[in-house]
Amino acid sequence: MNRSKFKLSILFIFFLVSLLMLSSCGSNQPTAKDRMEDYVKAWQKQDFSKMYSLLSKKSQKSVSKTDFISRYKRIYEGIEAGKVKASVKENAKKEGTVQLKATLDTVAGPVKFSQSVQLKEEKRKEKQNWYISWKPGMILPGMKADSKVRVDTLSSTRGEIVDRNGKPLAINGSAARIDLIPGKMGTDSEKAQTINKLTDLLGVSKEQIDQALAASWVKVDSLVPITTIDATKTDLVKQATQLPGVVKTNVESRVYPDKNASAHLTGYVGKMTAELLKKHQNEGYNANSVIGKTGLELLFEKQLRQRDGASIILLDSAGAEVGTIAKKAPVNGQNIQLTIDRNVQDALYSQLKKDAGTGVAIDPRNGDILGLVSAPAYNPNDFVLGISSSAYNKLSNNAKQPLMNRFTSASAPGSTFKPLTAAIALTHKAIDPQQQIAIKGTKWQANKSWGDYYVTRLDHDPEVNLEEALFRSDNIYFAQAALKIGGSTFAADAKKFGFGESLPIQYPMRKSTISNDGKLDSDSLLANSGYGQGQVSVNPLHLSLIYSAFVNDGSMIKPRLIKTNDPPTFWKKNVMSADIAQLLNKDLIQVIDNPAGTAHDAKINGLTIAGKTGTPEFKKKQGKSGRENGWFVAYNTDDPRLMVTMIVENTQKHGGSHYVTPKVKNVFEKVLNK
Repeated sequence: MNRSKFKLSILFIFFLVSLLMLSSCGSNQPTAKDRMEDYVKAWQKQDFSKMYSLLSKKSQKSVSKTDFISRYKRIYEGIEAGKVKASVKENAKKEGTVQLKATLDTVAGPVKFSQSVQLKEEKRKEKQNWYISWKPGMILPGMKADSKVRVDTLSSTRGEIVDRNGKPLAINGSAARIDLIPGKMGTDSEKAQTINKLTDLLGVSKEQIDQALAASWVKVDSLVPITTIDATKTDLVKQATQLPGVVKTNVESRVYPDKNASAHLTGYVGKMTAELLKKHQNEGYNANSVIGKTGLELLFEKQLRQRDGASIILLDSAGAEVGTIAKKAPVNGQNIQLTIDRNVQDALYSQLKKDAGTGVAIDPRNGDILGLVSAPAYNPNDFVLGISSSAYNKLSNNAKQPLMNRFTSASAPGSTFKPLTAAIALTHKAIDPQQQIAIKGTKWQANKSWGDYYVTRLDHDPEVNLEEALFRSDNIYFAQAALKIGGSTFAADAKKFGFGESLPIQYPMRKSTISNDGKLDSDSLLANSGYGQGQVSVNPLHLSLIYSAFVNDGSMIKPRLIKTNDPPTFWKKNVMSADIAQLLNKDLIQVIDNPAGTAHDAKINGLTIAGKTGTPEFKKKQGKSGRENGWFVAYNTDDPRLMVTMIVENTQKHGGSHYVTPKVKNVFEKVLNK
């Protein structure tokens, strides 16, 4: 090869390498698609400053950075802009053109973009790059430079709660807002008098009223809201609106027509708090939402809650509607019909409202819960409207604890537990129901190892059988029966009745327990458990379900709180034989019918009732006085359709269970029209 050819070959190779290097360098330059994707990333972060930096010079001349950022922020905050999903495709036929497809989540649902975007090559700071030819339609489709946007809320309603007959328990109604008109309040002296009287009437502080009147927007003819109260408090509304410059305005509100009687059952709704909003993030709530705070309002929040819709309306420069960018229809909450009978609920509460206690009523044939009452209670309307701190403190400091829900709790059932002991003893043939058991005196102990402790009884005979032990409520008989059953057998059989389990119902109830550890491994604990003391703890609804076995041939009914046409089912089948259930049912009638029965004062002419009383004791030392609760469980036996379990606390000075029996009698007379 001659030298000239060699030089040409070297030059050719150098030329190829140079071309390859230039080609390589060129491939690192962003394409129009790359730059549009950078814009999308900034858009997804709502980094409007970054977005503006990617605009072409011509676009930047059409809108200042300040206006660009403020307009995006104002519009996107108004429409509650959220996630952006986007794809960018290059237009192979037209250089510098890309196809943008995107969806933007908003309060009115997704807004869809499908736009052809032109990019221009510009040199900035010695670098050549692509920049977006921006148009207002990239904020929202259809927008122009002078366009405006309006967001309309499409109102929805919260689901309502009604009883089995359609009577309202939690509904959408109205409340009375108390407003002031500054120009009609008179002289300074008259104004001060009005404010002082409102403070006394409404429980609103003078500082709160002064602050409302001093707001920058207030004019002489303005309606200045002070507080909102229950519209049914007509006397209070009348007293307030008779003052100069005070008027009432009806406003939408959640209303609880049954007030205190159903307070712990329905619970109440309240305004969304920052804490709750964080807890329910991404669930469609906002700062203005209403949410269930307690009771059924909380438990059934998902079914009851409303979901407002919204429309994003495009307007021209004059404010006229041009079109709808996005629209989401409102969704009303579901109505819920309970098995509760408001007549039963009110009958229970009328007997308990002056005491601390609880009442549960069921239909033992089908498990329908007819009443769940806790007393004393509160007016849920006060809470939904915003209870004052003084009113709340009065409730929370009340010794009877009106804010505590008692029908969900569990406590010692006393002698109402004896039928369960009898059922277990009969199942294991530990006792003969006809056998007369000789028991001397009013106190007994199994052996000397019990020391100074004795099981005691009140009304007694020297010899008693099962029937007499039930209607006289003989503690010694059932303590001995428990020992005959044996601790391990008793504890195991208690589980068959649902002890240690959650009740199969939507409303959470405390579990019933036979003892702290589920065992009965000492004779004294076993003996005490036999008559419902020791460490036995029973929920009142659970006790009702146990008693339902006496009218269902030995099976415990499954409770129902939501009204249904489905046939009833059993929670626990065959916890005792049909013969044992019928025997105990017959014996429990004597608790009321026999003149010596502990609930004879509950007898109603023309209505056969079976039941059992109980007076659990909470004493630090045997033989000393102490706190007692009164219990009574009763049901009608002919076509049984009402079973009531009632507990009243601190009955030690009122005759124990004898304080409760007339109350339950009154409920039966009221509900069954006897």
